[in-house]
Amino acid sequence: MITQKAKEIKPFIVMEVMEKAAEMERKGINVIHLEVGEPDFNVPQCVSEAVNQAYVEGRTHYTHSLGDPELREEIAKKYKREYDVTVSPEQIIVTSGSSPAILLTLGVLCEAEDEVILSDPGYACYQNFIRFIGAKAVKVPVYEEDGFQYRPEEICKRISEKTKAILINSPMNPTGNLLSPEVMQDLLKFDVPVISDEIYHGLVYENRAHSVLEYSKDAFVLNGFSKLYAMTGLRLGYVIAPQEYIRPMQKLQQNLFICASSTAQRAGISALKNAAIEVEQMRKTYDKRRKYLVNRLQKMGFNILVPPTGAFYVFVNAKHLSNNSYNLAFHILENAHVGVTPGVDFGENGEGFLRFSYANSIENIEEGCNRLEKYLKNRI
Repeated sequence: MITQKAKEIKPFIVMEVMEKAAEMERKGINVIHLEVGEPDFNVPQCVSEAVNQAYVEGRTHYTHSLGDPELREEIAKKYKREYDVTVSPEQIIVTSGSSPAILLTLGVLCEAEDEVILSDPGYACYQNFIRFIGAKAVKVPVYEEDGFQYRPEEICKRISEKTKAILINSPMNPTGNLLSPEVMQDLLKFDVPVISDEIYHGLVYENRAHSVLEYSKDAFVLNGFSKLYAMTGLRLGYVIAPQEYIRPMQKLQQNLFICASSTAQRAGISALKNAAIEVEQMRKTYDKRRKYLVNRLQKMGFNILVPPTGAFYVFVNAKHLSNNSYNLAFHILENAHVGVTPGVDFGENGEGFLRFSYANSIENIEEGCNRLEKYLKNRI
């Protein structure tokens, strides 16, 4: 018999948009993908070479459950270099992507019926991780006029003795906005562990992203190589945690995942040491796409109150078109042949919005905008 939690888990709607688009493409229909949150670049050359070299050298066996010691050293150096924070390699657990890092972190913080505070809208899968371990997601609305920043007073209303963590994501999926240092510091005053998903760090185009570790040594950081280094398929992430949590998290890792891919870890070492030039080229390319897409969407009548400055998303209010973002997204796909993600995928407070990804070529983004512009004119 299927468990209740398996029955109740919500689908990841962006995947359903992608799957519908794939059906259309099999019928010969050309679809422009602006729904996909995945870099369209190949991995940096040094990463490709490191993977090949790992196979040549026979580095295809289990590693330490915490991760390759050299990789953990390089991650610690990265946080010192970029944020001027001192992290011991012994505080780092390397994982198979950032998703296991989320599970390990929640696994040591939450018992059944405990609560974790999330933003609404926010990354769609967070709530499903929380529910799967038996805890409860407590959603706090964030608003476009604030650049989707948390309002501390709204969190204060929802803090209880069951609150075990506040989860933040900056730059944020789906909005592309960054949390301000002031808001980050305000959240730490609640004396509740802060889990900071920093997977989009490095993909910032104005100012800079701040790590929560700049303000607290007691926070948890989730990060990885998928977005910045275009290494989604290699499945490599990590968690930085206070030292006292590492041993129990390690035991969870040993039982649930054993260790991250040995070859991917060698690739991660090379990425941290040698990929800076290629990463900067990708960042500059994303920035050009960002500016182009924001400009085109504004000309089409989408009001973007606080333009995004990170990740590769633009989250736009489309309530003047429809209050049902799910139907609207599929109507756009079927009639304009452009894939976009409905805002309701990211929470009730995302209803009426659409997420556009600029992880695609400028030529495809231009064609997608042309199609969308024609679609909007035909709706009038």
